[in-house]
Amino acid sequence: MEMDELRAIAEGELSRVAGKSQRTGNVPFPPDFVIAKEGQDRKASLARMVQGGRGGAVRLRLYLCITMMATSKPFNLRKPPTPRGWARMLALDPQSGDRRVQRNLKWLAQNDFIKLEPRWGGPAEITLLSPAGDGRAYVRPIEEPSTRGRYVGVPVEFWTNGWILELSTTAVALLLVLRDALGGRNAPEYIPTYKQRKYGLSSDTWTKAIKDLSGYGLLTVGRESQGSTYDYQRMRNTYLLDWDRLKERPQLLEGTAE
Repeated sequence: MEMDELRAIAEGELSRVAGKSQRTGNVPFPPDFVIAKEGQDRKASLARMVQGGRGGAVRLRLYLCITMMATSKPFNLRKPPTPRGWARMLALDPQSGDRRVQRNLKWLAQNDFIKLEPRWGGPAEITLLSPAGDGRAYVRPIEEPSTRGRYVGVPVEFWTNGWILELSTTAVALLLVLRDALGGRNAPEYIPTYKQRKYGLSSDTWTKAIKDLSGYGLLTVGRESQGSTYDYQRMRNTYLLDWDRLKERPQLLEGTAE
């Protein structure tokens, strides 16, 4: 099956499950998912999830889809897609997609992001756990006292318009990171190095993902001077997200190489 055909099937599946879940507006993710807490001795959940090359790609997309689909208490999917159904939804190779799905659902369960409960005659029921990966019960980000209701909101069009399929894993990860770091600001903003490090993504990941996001018109990177006119002038990057771009179909800007 050609990739274009796989992608068309996947987009249809994503639109169907989003409609079934009655999602509108933003899908919320807590700050704990994207940035490490003060004193935490391990990487943020998002950085842990994207490690491992192709495996990271599948497990991140699975987790994002599960979160989008589980809308109410107890935040579970009682009759989730089969591994082959997940593979169709993520536009994976039909020959190996179901095995990759099974392997990465198991990884998510072993790392306490979800709980899998065997179900007679069908795939295991999936229950969301805390995005911090600590095995606690899932709590809506807007109801989480420790974050005072702050969350990283991702428009449902990220799924229904196929962005989750189009963007690279690193680009998806950095999109979430920048959404948290920049909040709702509509002016270019500098992100200090110490804060970048808390997200746990390597400098190489930042470089590659910036290129991807810029190529699709989701991110504008500027330059501004650091220090006064009497100090040594250093240039630093500023970032501005075009969040409304997600409401359109993914398309590389003219003159942008893939």
